[in-house]
Amino acid sequence: KGDFCHSFKQWYQRRVRELTQAELSLRKAEQEREKEEAQKEKEEPIPENLNHVMTDVEVAQSVEQAIAALDIADGVDMHPEKRVKAAWTAFEQGRISQMRAENPSLRLSQIRQMLRKEWQKSPLNPLNQ
Repeated sequence: KGDFCHSFKQWYQRRVRELTQAELSLRKAEQEREKEEAQKEKEEPIPENLNHVMTDVEVAQSVEQAIAALDIADGVDMHPEKRVKAAWTAFEQGRISQMRAENPSLRLSQIRQMLRKEWQKSPLNPLNQ
């Protein structure tokens, strides 16, 4: 019984020593890799920051100049697709009663099909402008 405890203690101490040596070798290898990476980073040149290159940028000194620099479109609608749904609804409400009066025998779905075809060519459609 005493021999078992004594030999177990020795085995455990040896095992702990082996683990720590293994851990030490792993740490050394890790440190070497970090040193190599640091050397590689030092050797590589730093690329130029393209955020600071201002070739075709207008510089504004006041609020009025900034607004003038931002007003590129001069009244041209840059995103007409954002207004399509509202324009369609207004167009449909205005024309559906006229189309029903002109074609009383047609169903609502048929009238809407005719309206969609007309909408594709209409100057009220923001996508046509």
